[in-house]
Amino acid sequence: MSTPPLTLEAQDRRFAAWLLAPALVVLLITTTVPLIYLGWNSLQQLNFSMPWLRGFAGLGNYLAMGSDPRFWNSLWLTLIYTGTTVSLQVIIGLSFALLVLRMPTGQGAIRIALILPIVLAPVVVGLFWRTLVLSPDFGLVDMVTRTLGLGSHNWLGDPDLALISVIAIHTWQWTPFAFLVLLASLATLPPDVYEAARLDRASAWQRFRYITLPLIRPAIIMVVILRMMTALSAFAAIYAATGGGPGSATEILNLYAYRTSFVELNLGYGSALAMVLLSITLGVSWLMFRLRRARS
Repeated sequence: MSTPPLTLEAQDRRFAAWLLAPALVVLLITTTVPLIYLGWNSLQQLNFSMPWLRGFAGLGNYLAMGSDPRFWNSLWLTLIYTGTTVSLQVIIGLSFALLVLRMPTGQGAIRIALILPIVLAPVVVGLFWRTLVLSPDFGLVDMVTRTLGLGSHNWLGDPDLALISVIAIHTWQWTPFAFLVLLASLATLPPDVYEAARLDRASAWQRFRYITLPLIRPAIIMVVILRMMTALSAFAAIYAATGGGPGSATEILNLYAYRTSFVELNLGYGSALAMVLLSITLGVSWLMFRLRRARS
C-alpha cells in the first residue's frame, strides 16, 4: 500500500527539521560531547604530575573537596564576586537609565560612551585596568588617591584590595549591559500611569517603588540571570589582571579549576571542580527562572 502524501504542514515541519539538523549536530559536537567527556574525567584519577597513579576514582574527586580549604575559599570568593558585581551592575545600570531617560538632549552620545566597555574583550579590559588604571604610581586611580592625600596603593598586588579591584573591573565592563536593557524597559512604560500617580500626589519615591519597579521587574530578573551566569564563569579579565593572585586572593572557582587542571596538571580533580561550577551555574539559573515565572 502506498503511503498517503504528506500534508503541507507536515512538509513544512520536515523541511524545518532538515534546516535545523546541521546546527544541532554542530551544537552536539561542540558542547554536549565535551561536557560528557568532562564529567567522565571528573570520575578519574588523572594527574599528569603523577602519571603512574591512574584509574577510576568514582566520587573520590568530589569527596576530596570537603577537606580542601582552597576549594571552600574559591567557592566563597565566587559567591562574593558574583553577588557584589551583579548587585552593583543592576543598581548602577538602573540609576544611569533613569538619569538618561530624563535628559532632553545628548542621550545618543551617552549611550555610545556607556556601551564602549562591552565591545572590548575581557582580556583587553583586564590588561587595560592592570596597566593604565590600577598600576601603582602611574595608574589613574593611584594618581587620584595621591592627589587627595590618600597615598599610593598596590591595587592588584595587595590581598586586601585585589578582590575589590577585580569586582570594579567586572562591574565597569558589564554595567552598560544592564543599563541598555533597563533603559529599553523604562522607555516602554506607559506615561498615563505616572500622570495619574502625580494627580494622586504620589512622591517620586512612591512612583519609583510602586510603579516603576513592579513594571520593570521581569527585565531586572532577566539581567540578574544573564549577569550571574557570566560572573560565575568569569575568567579572562581576572586572569589578565591578577592571574588569581596575589596568592589565592582572587582565585574564584573557575580560576581554581583552571590552575588545578593546567598548572598543577591534576585534570581529574580540575574536571570535578569544573563540574561543581557547572552545577552551581545551572542551579542558580533554574532558581532565577522559577522566580521570574512566579513574579510575572
